[in-house]
Amino acid sequence: MSWTPHATVATIIHKEGRFLMVEEHSEGLRVFNQPAGHVEQGECFEAAAIRETLEETGRHVRLTSLLGLYTIEGKSNGVTYHRLCYIAEVISHDVNYELDSDIIATHWLTRDELVAQKESLRSPMVLACIDDYLDNRRFPLNFVRQL
Repeated sequence: MSWTPHATVATIIHKEGRFLMVEEHSEGLRVFNQPAGHVEQGECFEAAAIRETLEETGRHVRLTSLLGLYTIEGKSNGVTYHRLCYIAEVISHDVNYELDSDIIATHWLTRDELVAQKESLRSPMVLACIDDYLDNRRFPLNFVRQL
């Protein structure tokens, strides 16, 4: 049996004490997550983070730094996910952008509001990324080299 890791990306977008979150369908549940998704074949991590953020929120972003690399095994499927989480700022918002079909809505939520809905978070990585952001964890974008 061969093992295949799943490379994913996410973005932290923070404004006035609130984080941009997506409410989405996942395995029949309504959950909250950062804008996030899988890296496509031939795509670099940064491009994937920018693309996923647009597809899930309608927002064009500029990445400012790397927050970290997170690894977790999915509870229901046993898949190992490797997530590079970036910090981004919004350049513009296309309110008419057609979001991915599994996205219900976007929300600006505080950490406390997310903790109050802890059972509805897509994974423990959601709060881990927010806590690392609030702890001022930052790495330069060139920390990850695309060759």
